[in-house]
Amino acid sequence: MARRGWGGSVATALGVAAGTGAAQLGFGYGLGIINWSSAGGTRVEAAWVASLAWATWISATSVVAGAVCAHRLRGADEEPGRTLRNLTLAVAAGVGALITVLLVAVPARGARVPETLSPQAVAAGYAAVGLLAGLLLAVWALHSRAAAGNLVATTGWLWLLAVVSVVDGVLAGRGLTTAQLGIWQISADSERLWIRDYFYWPGALLALGSALLIGVLAARRTARLPERRLGAAASGAAGPILVALAYLLAVPRLAAIAPEQLSAHLIAPYAVIAGFGGSVLAAVLAQRAELRAARAAVALPRQRTDEPAGLPGPEPDPPSAGSAAEGTEATSPGVAPAGPDPEAATSTDRARSARATGGRGRAVPSQRKPSDQPALESGSQDASDVAPTEEVRASNAETTAPTTGPKPRRRGR
Repeated sequence: MARRGWGGSVATALGVAAGTGAAQLGFGYGLGIINWSSAGGTRVEAAWVASLAWATWISATSVVAGAVCAHRLRGADEEPGRTLRNLTLAVAAGVGALITVLLVAVPARGARVPETLSPQAVAAGYAAVGLLAGLLLAVWALHSRAAAGNLVATTGWLWLLAVVSVVDGVLAGRGLTTAQLGIWQISADSERLWIRDYFYWPGALLALGSALLIGVLAARRTARLPERRLGAAASGAAGPILVALAYLLAVPRLAAIAPEQLSAHLIAPYAVIAGFGGSVLAAVLAQRAELRAARAAVALPRQRTDEPAGLPGPEPDPPSAGSAAEGTEATSPGVAPAGPDPEAATSTDRARSARATGGRGRAVPSQRKPSDQPALESGSQDASDVAPTEEVRASNAETTAPTTGPKPRRRGR
């Protein structure tokens, strides 16, 4: 993919952040998730606190979405000055997310909250604080792919949970009511689902379990890289910590909120711990898998060194005739191979002559051995010089020729 210029990346971050903020606020206003003008004393206070939490969270997630999207479209950036460029993208996304401050302040003018003189200024202030928090988280997300994945996955999950909560309220006959951030109250009227009238344990299990699962899945791929494992181990807290920050800013004092909101506030910090534990678990499992692979790669067969010295080793196979002859020739290059045995040749020739004559010929006198022949007149030979094999065979054939006729007489002089 072709690299985008820095002007295009900055414009992308600004536009995506603005579009994401506007889309989230419009979705929240349309489904009644964010409601600044609820009727009734108790419901007004609960809707006001829930809307402040949503406004803070939406403003922060808009900055993160703009920065991450622009960074991904630009591609991998390994050049020097990477931190400065990532900070530039985060600031551009923050500028684009300023639209959320305006979209929060204008509808909040119709809120009627006790002890609040300027609701629109308070709502705009919360959105601005969420924008600053999103700026810091965007810088973290640009340096850690696992943190960016955790923030994106957490954002999608919380919106899905809010939609399910609104649909459940409509089916139950309550109409479009404000949904709590990160909590789905399945049945608020059942006393068995509450502990001491302020802790909703099904919502707690759902929040903790989702944070743990998202932490594991978001960090699983990045944790396989040793140089990014530390960042992946901490990435599980990125998404839940934004929710906890939104609840902490919305209601600093827990005594002034409804029981269902108190449960959500109490669960949010433990969700951060659960998400962090999930990412740490993914990093530990990746490290153990790497160690097992390294041990399997360097494993060698063990050598037996404890055998007694007196035990005889395995006997070698007896050499064949051909290999023995080749070994003799190879080890004795200066000696010629020996010729055929004279006695064996003489006995063979006698047997052949006897069969040819039918056993009726005269007895063949004993033949002389080649060793009885006179020495050569050429003088003494060196120990390294040996007569050719063909001459020895010819002399043997002449001396061992069979005699079948009468022996001639010698004439005297």
